[in-house]
Amino acid sequence: MTITRAFGTLAVLSLAAAPLAAQMQNGSAAVTRAAGTITEADVARRVHIIAHDSMGGRDTPSRGLELTAQYIADEFKRLGLKPGGENGTYFQRYPITSSQLDVAASHIGFMYGGKHVHAEFAKDARRNGGPVPAAGTGGPAVLIAGPLDAKALDTAALRDKVVLWVVDMTKPMPAGSSTLGPALIAAGAKAIIVVSNRDSTAFAQRLAGQSRPVTTLGGAASGPITVPFVEVHERVLTDMFTTAGTSAAEARASTTPLVRALEGVRVMVDMKETRKEASAPNTIGILEGTDPTLKNEYMVYSAHMDHDGIRTPRAGTTDSIWNGADDDASGTVGIVELAEAFAQQGARPKRSIIFMTVSGEEKGLWGSRWFSDHPTVPITSIVANFNLDMIGRNSGKSKGDVKQWSDTIVVIGKEHSDLGATLNRVNAAHPELRMNAIDDIWPEEQFYRRSDHYNFARKGVPILFFFNGTHDDYHEPSDTPDKIDAEKESRILQLLYFLGQEVGNAAERPQWKPESYKEIVEPPTS
Repeated sequence: MTITRAFGTLAVLSLAAAPLAAQMQNGSAAVTRAAGTITEADVARRVHIIAHDSMGGRDTPSRGLELTAQYIADEFKRLGLKPGGENGTYFQRYPITSSQLDVAASHIGFMYGGKHVHAEFAKDARRNGGPVPAAGTGGPAVLIAGPLDAKALDTAALRDKVVLWVVDMTKPMPAGSSTLGPALIAAGAKAIIVVSNRDSTAFAQRLAGQSRPVTTLGGAASGPITVPFVEVHERVLTDMFTTAGTSAAEARASTTPLVRALEGVRVMVDMKETRKEASAPNTIGILEGTDPTLKNEYMVYSAHMDHDGIRTPRAGTTDSIWNGADDDASGTVGIVELAEAFAQQGARPKRSIIFMTVSGEEKGLWGSRWFSDHPTVPITSIVANFNLDMIGRNSGKSKGDVKQWSDTIVVIGKEHSDLGATLNRVNAAHPELRMNAIDDIWPEEQFYRRSDHYNFARKGVPILFFFNGTHDDYHEPSDTPDKIDAEKESRILQLLYFLGQEVGNAAERPQWKPESYKEIVEPPTS
């Protein structure tokens, strides 16, 4: 009940109404006082902790990431938040697998005309992606080249075959090539081998990277490539093509789609790797709502606590730690600041709030994907996600009439649900924050699908993504704590706090716009 409704009843004439009105005014004052706990000094202090060199850039997985997760859990406990992870803890852990190709023990065998030729990974072959099969995989060879249409592939000609895809590496990849690999896999190809005409020096340089460890979520193949995907230099295949009555150059010159079985040619992909199983943390705390019914619904504030770790210094520099102060210590700090504000006496809304810092965002949104697929509360009980990523700097990519970046925050996703209108209303109600929440001004960058909110959206949760944009220090070792605009961030966080009060106390949960729901939300798997 609002104060207006209270004064609209006859009860306002009674003495009992005065204490009620006073109580409501005090509650409003408590909400405002709680916002004041979000300060420039606190933001700066916490960013310097999380983005300190001792955290080692917070790679996934790493000791620094574990230290960061524990620091956040300790803060949640200090603030009185309930553990929201697994087994009564603040942590949800997800499996990751680190694999390393054994270059010396791996090769691709080409059998034709009584011959058996090896393409060795040490000099002639390069892993491009996909899994390393536990046992060798192979089959008859099919040559493809020319302007291929993924939608018009002859699936019968590709099923259970090893595809030799001849392309011209001296030119840009042909239009539609990004969809061809998944289409070949859907057609039943056993492996995809790109026949390369790269300069020998360039090819040798690309070989060097394939022996680096590759880390994947749960051991799954990265992306849509679920069969071995390798690149073989054409020099090792000249005799094979001649025996089959063709050449790589002839195939490469084709101006029409070419799909041809290479009679008598079989290919076996034999790759070996070493694997290490590990896990990484999400940190989750829950502040229970005050309403007996609405406390069973949740808002989620999220940010990713990982970054790029320790790397080889840039040329001419000695800094090997990618601190990730803006990306995304700024958002991680924001989660703790918001938890502190909402935990103040009189500041809890009717709905419950989940405060979550995820890891693995830089690897492919791992932590948020794992949570969205394995939620610790029913996913249908989550009414909104507010994601914070890079909120500590001003953008280096301003556009149009966006002049006052110190008073502007880009909020992506406003157009997809009524959360956009709610934010506009809250923003207008708090001019003291001097903060202008504007729509996405970089739609061509596809930021909507590039941070952790997307894994909530695909499950049907309305989202808003608070994001200042990229800058010259984006994914560079120069993204350091001293460059954070803590004063601006504190105002962004106060806006997020008041937004949470509005959504957390609303009678109805946020609603998608129907056309956006159809476009974004994945159908249930069961």
